[in-house]
Amino acid sequence: MISQNWQQKISSFLSLFTSTGTLICCALPALIATFAGGAAVTSMITNFPWLVPLSEKKGWIFTIAGAMLILSGVLIYRPKGKLSCSITGGKGCEIAGRFTKIMFWFSLSIFSIGVFFAYLFYPIIQVLGF
Repeated sequence: MISQNWQQKISSFLSLFTSTGTLICCALPALIATFAGGAAVTSMITNFPWLVPLSEKKGWIFTIAGAMLILSGVLIYRPKGKLSCSITGGKGCEIAGRFTKIMFWFSLSIFSIGVFFAYLFYPIIQVLGF
């Protein structure tokens, strides 16, 4: 059985990986389009054609990344359970390390940036009239 510490590390790396995917598929093209214009996005899509099918699946990407973040948060911040303490001899009761918590919050911030650019940025720009 995998110890709780390893579960936390694995979930943190998976949440970082999936939340970074949200930046690549959705936030980066929107940011480049805003600051550099449509020609830059066209050039980027020409060089990286896999961005188009990836961005078409953004709903799934954000759902999976959000689920991984929730799982990671539960593994890091859940209350100490008596069952895990009795099985692992007390190691399951250790508080998550500083690195794991930093990875979680970093992943959550990347995910939030992705959500902003994928779902909120364009409507805000339209309301403001830009």
